Amino acid sequence: MGKGSGDYTFAMIDNSLFEVAQVRALERAAIATHGLSERELMGRAGRAAFEVLRARWPQARRILALCGTGNNGGDGYVLARIAHEAGLDACVLALAPPRCESEAARACADWRAVGGRVLSGQENWPEADVHVDALFGIGLARPPDGLAREWIEKLNTATLPVLALDVPSGLDPDTGYAAAASVRATVTVTFIVDKPGLHTGSAAEHVGEIVVASLGLPAELPANVRANAYLLDLEDIELRLPMRARDGHKGRYGHVLAIGGDAGMGGAIRLAGEAALRVGAGRVSVATRPEHILALNSARPELMAHAIDGIQELAPLLDRASIVALGPGLGQRAWGHALWHAAIVAGKPLVLDADGLNLLSRFALPLPMQTVMTPHPGEAARLLGTDVESIARNRFTAARDLARRYRAVVVLKGAGTLIANEQGDVAVCPWGNPGMASAGMGDVLTGIVAGLLAQGLDAWQAACVGVALHARAGDRAARDGEAGLIASDLFSPLRRLRNHLGEA
Repeated sequence: MGKGSGDYTFAMIDNSLFEVAQVRALERAAIATHGLSERELMGRAGRAAFEVLRARWPQARRILALCGTGNNGGDGYVLARIAHEAGLDACVLALAPPRCESEAARACADWRAVGGRVLSGQENWPEADVHVDALFGIGLARPPDGLAREWIEKLNTATLPVLALDVPSGLDPDTGYAAAASVRATVTVTFIVDKPGLHTGSAAEHVGEIVVASLGLPAELPANVRANAYLLDLEDIELRLPMRARDGHKGRYGHVLAIGGDAGMGGAIRLAGEAALRVGAGRVSVATRPEHILALNSARPELMAHAIDGIQELAPLLDRASIVALGPGLGQRAWGHALWHAAIVAGKPLVLDADGLNLLSRFALPLPMQTVMTPHPGEAARLLGTDVESIARNRFTAARDLARRYRAVVVLKGAGTLIANEQGDVAVCPWGNPGMASAGMGDVLTGIVAGLLAQGLDAWQAACVGVALHARAGDRAARDGEAGLIASDLFSPLRRLRNHLGEA
């Protein structure tokens, strides 16, 4: 959204994402170091939210702010007062009176002083053009219940737009997990810094458009608190893309060996192999069941397809390869298990997906140093010995735990894909769409990451760049609609983005 009309710039700082405890520390630093009071911060938050409201819905005349008892409710009272002073018809619906002597209570008093109305939960909601969610923000540590739950359910069944202040009520700002009753916002204006929970998991269904209002705080302030999560940045991704030398040859760009395709699953390994070629790998060999060779040679003759019955035939292919992509369509029977074991102990840089991960959850085996694992939540649950619900409750913790346990770079797939390393750093992908929830998309991602490893990127770089290319290719392919999008639709935009990533 660029800059607002006042003094409060709308910008993210280094694409960093800060958890609630870190946000509290930043607030304390602003108050202690820069002479800002809690009242001033609340005033700036209300003003910034109002500017977003006016920019997003310039025709809106009637505003209904739903206010809780804490500081988030105080932000709502400030917004309502500013809207009233701007000549709009503003009204407040309060869960309960703010806590005595709190800044929210002072904001409520200021609202009443200009003739503002405060309705209780027992009254009918007045008509409005925009609803403002100022119930809980980052201050809620439990699922909404009672009257708050009723209000949230009513908000979600209404057809009117909703502006959420800081965080949609009911959504965990640290994890992205949404309680059963969580506001579905049209726009979320989040204050001071961006939060990780706005960008992954259930958040995709709740946050709408995200605007970050720094509230005019000094840009250097977050340096006092180190963020360990951040959004992938397009300019940074472009800088990491391997260049093609004018005197280059195929041997310079690596040799990927894609292993998989048990009976009936030849398509999976073909998708992975072609994806590696489309991002620039010099050569790609495919080790698969003999019955898939004819189809592979007919559909994609650039892939060097090899009929493999056992590990003896796999050994010379492993010797020649620089990178291994292991798992698409591999199966967990004797054939797949034998190839899986031989490929891992070969020690080559590795991308491990699908049944490669399922076998790892059953048979512990040390992984090569440069390994990227690409689990979906079900595979992640098996690898951690837990359930999918536990993964959903804290995707950041799950990704970090996997990276530390298996000493690998982990790509936890899903809405807001996460990339984690052993040090606990997490990158969050801001691209992708629901149309990509279809068979074969993970196989394409495996091939993309393997192709980038083959061109000299390390595991972390290949995972970040690969996830970005995959998601943006999916977005480009979905321009004709998300439903019906299939994995091979990504190949044409993938090649173009590999060469011109910054294009819209």
